[in-house]
Amino acid sequence: MAIPVTSTVLIAVVITLSTMAHLTESSSDNNRIFSPCADATVEKSDGFTLGIAFASRSAFFFNKSVQLSPCDRRLSLSSANSQLSVFRPKVDEISLLTVNSSSFSPDLYGGYMVAFAGRKYAARSLPAFVANNTYIVTSFTLVLEFQKGRLQNLYWKRDGCSSCSGKSNFVCLNNQDCAMRTSSCKTKNGNVDCSIGIQLAFSGTDKHASVFNSWYEVKNLRQYSLFGLYKNLKGSLTNQYNSFF
Repeated sequence: MAIPVTSTVLIAVVITLSTMAHLTESSSDNNRIFSPCADATVEKSDGFTLGIAFASRSAFFFNKSVQLSPCDRRLSLSSANSQLSVFRPKVDEISLLTVNSSSFSPDLYGGYMVAFAGRKYAARSLPAFVANNTYIVTSFTLVLEFQKGRLQNLYWKRDGCSSCSGKSNFVCLNNQDCAMRTSSCKTKNGNVDCSIGIQLAFSGTDKHASVFNSWYEVKNLRQYSLFGLYKNLKGSLTNQYNSFF
């Protein structure tokens, strides 16, 4: 099934943090499914393709009541004000999904995002608020839940604003999201890089019933400044992209 979102695909970057356990595993990728709108059964070391669609919250619901996958043509996202990013992270490795957003303002495309993958099961996350004219949220954690290598669910994991507690340049929205003023972003002539970073982790089992460990590792490492590490790496990669485009 073709992805119905026909607007410009944003430049997507995947930054991976490998653990010692992962370094000893095979680096082969046996998953030949590259569309986020097709089903895949994966094992550790495979790549896995998923999409992130940006649109208004209502655009993800059919007849204003049933949330469907962005792959479902009944949503008519192709005629909506929407944007799409496609990623292919390594299965069961902690990764940061980020977009070269030097010219992208999520508030101009509805302000919400949905993560999705698959056709028959059509797994999709709940719509997550990203930005409006006043505030923007730039840091997220997304967990992909598998059963025997098949994606079952995607869900956003929030920390209740603990990461921005006491920081005057952040606002806690709904007691769950750390947000900044949209006017401070470079795309709004501010001086802050408001690129969206999505920390990705896996839970459940692969097609051989091997247990995924990355979500457990993310929980243990939350006490450290992982996003600071990612941001430095992301900055160097973004600079490389900017030199080409």
